[in-house]
Amino acid sequence: MNYFSSDFKLGILGGGQLGKMLLTETRKFDIQTLVLDPSEEAPARFACNTFYNGSLLEFETVYQFGKMVDLLTIEIENVNLDALEKLENEGLPVYPSPKTLRLIQNKGRQKDFYKENNIPTSAHTRFIELSALKKALENNELDFPFVWKSAQGGYDGNGVKIVRSTLDLIGLPELECIAEALVPFKNELAVIVARSPKGEIKTYPVVEMEFHPEANQVEYTICPARISDKVAKKAQEVALKVSESMNHVGLLAVEMFQTEDDQILVNEVAPRPHNSGHYSIEASYTSQFEQHLRAILDLPLGNTNSKVAGIMVNLVGEEGHSGQVVYENIEKIMAIDGVTPHIYGKRETRPFRKMGHVTIVNEDMSEARRIAEEVKNSIRVISIQ
Repeated sequence: MNYFSSDFKLGILGGGQLGKMLLTETRKFDIQTLVLDPSEEAPARFACNTFYNGSLLEFETVYQFGKMVDLLTIEIENVNLDALEKLENEGLPVYPSPKTLRLIQNKGRQKDFYKENNIPTSAHTRFIELSALKKALENNELDFPFVWKSAQGGYDGNGVKIVRSTLDLIGLPELECIAEALVPFKNELAVIVARSPKGEIKTYPVVEMEFHPEANQVEYTICPARISDKVAKKAQEVALKVSESMNHVGLLAVEMFQTEDDQILVNEVAPRPHNSGHYSIEASYTSQFEQHLRAILDLPLGNTNSKVAGIMVNLVGEEGHSGQVVYENIEKIMAIDGVTPHIYGKRETRPFRKMGHVTIVNEDMSEARRIAEEVKNSIRVISIQ
């Protein structure tokens, strides 16, 4: 297929910020883009050729959308997999595949997969519902502390809680969940793996993630990670093993823990462009979004090396603010060399909602980190009072 002179139609399920940034890269190719999203205010609605407002979970909506395109991809995992399987069986290329998505959608199934494939991960127990977990505690079959995770639907720190006593169970929903061993770790790391249908595979450099202590969200992504070459090599090897075991196509972001004794344990994965790769837009030879397109279109994969050190700062809604968004001091940060803001276009802010990000590039990593702190302390995402 000649993507530079064709009527090729790419369908994207999800029109959030990831879809918006992916669409920036489709302009490099001569392809038409169709986006389906449940929100009429989806950030990607202006950047695509055709926008459809509809549910990603309704079989018929997803199926009929898929019938209009030549290839289907996602920017969010929570989609109707039965529709994708039917489309794939009818010959439509769907990347990542419904099989991969079905595995990843359920965190319990995902953790079982790591154990079955000898991929290092923390110990875990699956529970059909919260009451079963409580019964396991009563029977001394489970010990504090542990990490509670909702088996499905969690995102951006939601659906995850450290449980140190029975008091921490108050308010948790009565649904399928897992209890993971609490891992003492030095760093939280991530590696993005790109893989094409023909099997070409490349990894991006290991990044280090610093999390907000309350929201359990990434505050900073630092590339390259401030770790030894030995640990970085081990992290990339583990990420490649996950990719090969899942036989995925497109991008796979593998989140990992570096333990106190420098072991690498897989936490979870995302089969799409990911927050940990946003730095690549400014700092890499090939951004993660262009790479995702190259991968799913079976084009040669691009250079994953970094041109310069890059740090990403997440812009999230400030606590105590909900409503129409205002970005304070954005002109101030734009006056700093090497600083590029990305505003996602969401009209409404709320506490800890991802509203944008800022990339800082600099030849000196310590200077980049200093500027990132200045950016974080300067810009405010608030609402009109």
